[in-house]
Amino acid sequence: MTVWDRPEPPTQPVPLDRERIVAAAIALADEGGLEAVSLRKVAARLDAGPMRLYRYISTKEELFDLMVDEIQAEILPEEQPGDWREALSILAHRTRQAALRHEWLADLLGGRPAFGPNGLAVTEATLAALDGLADIDTVMRAVETVSAYFNGAIRREITNLRAERATGLSKHDWQRAQGPHVTRILATGRFPALAKAVYDGTDVDAETSFATGLDWVLDAVAAKLARPPA
Repeated sequence: MTVWDRPEPPTQPVPLDRERIVAAAIALADEGGLEAVSLRKVAARLDAGPMRLYRYISTKEELFDLMVDEIQAEILPEEQPGDWREALSILAHRTRQAALRHEWLADLLGGRPAFGPNGLAVTEATLAALDGLADIDTVMRAVETVSAYFNGAIRREITNLRAERATGLSKHDWQRAQGPHVTRILATGRFPALAKAVYDGTDVDAETSFATGLDWVLDAVAAKLARPPA
């Protein structure tokens, strides 16, 4: 029986339910990452005995599933998107925004799906927008392709944000610190393509990079959906 199917026990003597447990766990994760979350620490935050939490949640993995599903409520669009491209774009951007609010989410993206109510609602809204545009296998590959892009891009962005905090160096500070070494290496002429990227490429912010890459992936999906079946 999954955590979604298992009934909650009575709330006495201390008022307790999965909603309060998940809210406390999310607060801990927002403050210190997933490593700051344990059933013992959640129990302490709720002023409850740790063993009581096991009546509601069996493992930390179940707790993570519940936390992700709670954040899926932030990702779920307020209304049904107008078309498939808008649906996938909204999914990508709202997932990024949620991960920027809750950086630990990046560590849990892309794994096996959890069948919580909010996650299922997000999936339903996404698939409904593509329903009838192609066979179901093509639709599934389209969603998987877009998800693979934005999950990877989000992880990269969150990794860079964590590096900035850990080193105390912004992206540009880090680039300046690495500049003399990179300049010497490129002066050897061994890496002409890299030199062109460094000296001629346009530096863009994370949001612009994310949006541009997403548009390119959606263009590729659109071409596939427009192709007549073999």
